[in-house]
Amino acid sequence: MINYNYLMDFKLDKEDVYDVWLKETCKTEGFSINELNYIFCDDDYILKINQDYLQHDYFTDIITFDYVLGTQLSGDLYISIDRIKENAKEFSVTFENELKRVMVHGVLHLMGYSDKTDTATTEMRAKEEEKIKLFHVEQ
Repeated sequence: MINYNYLMDFKLDKEDVYDVWLKETCKTEGFSINELNYIFCDDDYILKINQDYLQHDYFTDIITFDYVLGTQLSGDLYISIDRIKENAKEFSVTFENELKRVMVHGVLHLMGYSDKTDTATTEMRAKEEEKIKLFHVEQ
């Protein structure tokens, strides 16, 4: 089950299309979804989570809390829509593309992918691009 929670004036268009994409993404890596909770919020909200739970005092685009059991993915994924907008401008990509990148980034973390080293970051970016290509609006 995938739940989408909105703590700001934002809503995904066609949540069911995202459901199909995320499930397919997981299947390609040998995982299935037990429960993913996407929480879309603003910079202030995610900063507070970063400070309270991770002792980090900076903005970020996503914070993922991992509750994975084996190949069953479960987690809470907090996404700052403010950061998505800024990142899209900075990297000269569409808002939608950046949102997909960040959404799948969190899922890849739940699968065990890391971005703590240059090599791991390169692998993570390649996986993000590979999984974004699985997204299809027409069903």
